[in-house]
Amino acid sequence: MKKKKEKPSAILRFWKLLGPGLVTGASDDDPSGIATYSQAGAQYGLSTLWTALITFPLMAAIQEMCARIGLVTCKGLTGTLKSNYSKPILYLMVLFSFPAIVMNIGADIAGMGAVGNLLFPSVHAIFFSIAFTAIMLVLMIYLPYQKIGSVLKYLCIVLWVYLIVPFLFKQDWMAVLKGTFIPTIKFDKSFVSILVAILGTTISPYLFFWQATMEVEDMKKMEKRLVINKRVMHDMKQDVDYGMLFSNIVMFAIILTSGTVLFNGGIHKIDTVEQAAQALKPLAGNASYLLFAIGVIGTGLLAIPVLSGSLSYIIVETFGWKEGLNKKFYQAKPFYIIIAISLVMGLSLNYIGISPIKALIWSAILYGLTAPVLIAIILHIANNKKIMGKFKNGKKSNILGFLTLILMTVAAVVMLYLQFSGK
Repeated sequence: MKKKKEKPSAILRFWKLLGPGLVTGASDDDPSGIATYSQAGAQYGLSTLWTALITFPLMAAIQEMCARIGLVTCKGLTGTLKSNYSKPILYLMVLFSFPAIVMNIGADIAGMGAVGNLLFPSVHAIFFSIAFTAIMLVLMIYLPYQKIGSVLKYLCIVLWVYLIVPFLFKQDWMAVLKGTFIPTIKFDKSFVSILVAILGTTISPYLFFWQATMEVEDMKKMEKRLVINKRVMHDMKQDVDYGMLFSNIVMFAIILTSGTVLFNGGIHKIDTVEQAAQALKPLAGNASYLLFAIGVIGTGLLAIPVLSGSLSYIIVETFGWKEGLNKKFYQAKPFYIIIAISLVMGLSLNYIGISPIKALIWSAILYGLTAPVLIAIILHIANNKKIMGKFKNGKKSNILGFLTLILMTVAAVVMLYLQFSGK
């Protein structure tokens, strides 16, 4: 008699369900994002914890639309833009996306190198930066998409270190609850800047492109085209929701850690991730310091391939070149060459006079300018019955989508005002 095939456990089924949504959400907590969240906690304690409750539903709504567009059209977001919008809009997105993503890559590589130097002071930060860049480039070129997807998925586990750190020291849980559920808003330039920075680093345009494209890549790895039905959409939505929830929980934990340890310890100025890690050591002990530092390297290894991959998909889809992490190097040379160029440019930024902080500021400005335009286009595509058919936006998606559009537009205006007003 044949043995009955054992059903996988609930945990295994849940893990299998997670894919592009989890990787996209986790990659949002990159070293530059960690620096922003650490700065928020160090400057204002627990006063910005509530932002995680706001960003989660908005982020999830936009990413779900991008994933749905990818599933229905079998194209990345750039390919869909190219098919349905004028070329000037498309080229404008490329023009703004390229420098913003390269600067983001540069800031992340510098952060990883600096933290590597903290862990091993005898090795200069530049050598760590070069080594990490080389490792990521080799893995992206030589590993097939299935392997890359698995590696990125398992790298998400690294982010659990940030959920452990807050429990390594005593917390005032009543203050935590107050900071979480009672919004604090201070009408001064510094506090508004932090709120804008949190919003900009959480709802980032490169994530829109990656989400849509990865749904397409997941379909390509199947022998037959996936039949898009309610079940597929339900599984995709769960993946996106869990990924964005995880991302925002990590964001919450980082603000909580820096808001408790650094703020209470009198350290109110944090500009880089290595400063955050180093400041934790005397105040919270070696365990917190080591976990935080290891987390920075892990998130960099997760986020930088997403950033460089997103940029490459944007450019090759724009010009109709062969693309895809599922292809070998000789099958899609332009795709991999663009990835290599973006990594090398990002690495070189820190050695031609552009500091990681300047790179973060300018990438945030460019993201802030492109995000509202992109969100408006995503909403238009997601509501277009000719493109989306029966899978166009519902009422809930539109409400959350337009709220995100309004908030990101206001954030962009405020950000520009604060940057150039001189006040």
